[in-house]
Amino acid sequence: MTGWWISDLWQAGQVSLLASWLFWVIAAITLHELAHGWAAIWQGDDTPRELGHMTPNPLVHMGWMSFLMLALFGFAWGLMPTDPSRYRWGRRGRIVVAGAGPAMNLLLAFACLTLLGLYVAKGLPANGELTDAQANLVTFLRTGGWLNLFLAAFNMLPVFPLDGCSVLAGISRTWYRWMQNPNFQNAGWILLMLFFFTDLDRPIFTATQELAAWWPMQVIRLAG
Repeated sequence: MTGWWISDLWQAGQVSLLASWLFWVIAAITLHELAHGWAAIWQGDDTPRELGHMTPNPLVHMGWMSFLMLALFGFAWGLMPTDPSRYRWGRRGRIVVAGAGPAMNLLLAFACLTLLGLYVAKGLPANGELTDAQANLVTFLRTGGWLNLFLAAFNMLPVFPLDGCSVLAGISRTWYRWMQNPNFQNAGWILLMLFFFTDLDRPIFTATQELAAWWPMQVIRLAG
């Protein structure tokens, strides 16, 4: 029987992984939500500024319940209030605003995994004997790269209320109508809970892990 995930990692001596996970969950969600806000403002919607959400304070974006779920179960979420009726591109503005969050996560993943590859190629000893500081930095970059890849892929699922659903609503009028249906929304919430508490996210988990391992190897090959 497993215990509290933070305690399990701590007792297993994986303090670096624990610290990296907590940092990147909070940072990735905060920057993801800010990206939505920047895109909404660019689309002519000043709601994020009016409601005080254009701030780096993660508590504003995540809220206490999200922090509690992070502490208890290791996952969290964020929110950026916007008003699609203000978007200068109308319904199609959803494509830009909703897609900005996952795009930010992809950018963060690319930066982390590229830096990881360059660090392994140029900054680590050839014999593979790492100091604690070097091992910690590798863990930090690897965790940031994978987690942001996972968040980008997961958020692009066409499930309400994820970003992928809003992107599709901006592309398809039919999907937009479905998205307004309370039954469609309720089904989305149920499916989302299944993703959180079952292994439905396993294919995304595995694919993003493989990609997070593949990209630094390409950087190492090119840098070498």
